[in-house]
Amino acid sequence: MPRIFSIGGYIVYFWVNESKPLEPVHVHVCKGTPSPAATKIWITRSGGCLLCHNKSKISNRDLRIIMQTIESRSQDVIDLWYQTFQQISYYC
Repeated sequence: MPRIFSIGGYIVYFWVNESKPLEPVHVHVCKGTPSPAATKIWITRSGGCLLCHNKSKISNRDLRIIMQTIESRSQDVIDLWYQTFQQISYYC
């Protein structure tokens, strides 16, 4: 589970055992221990973010800050994704 970074007590990460076929580049966000019920955010081709779901019920205020941070660091996320999986696709 590569931990990409943390912000305000939340960790941003992805699973190394992602489904087959590999889903488009995305991150999971949660507070505390990573879990399958974490919030999921897609990274777009242009480096933006799209909320897939907010299963971990992050507040709107915190989610906005987290998504802005992910967008500002999207190239780091994309680079780490490619280093880990050796392939990349985008949701949009």
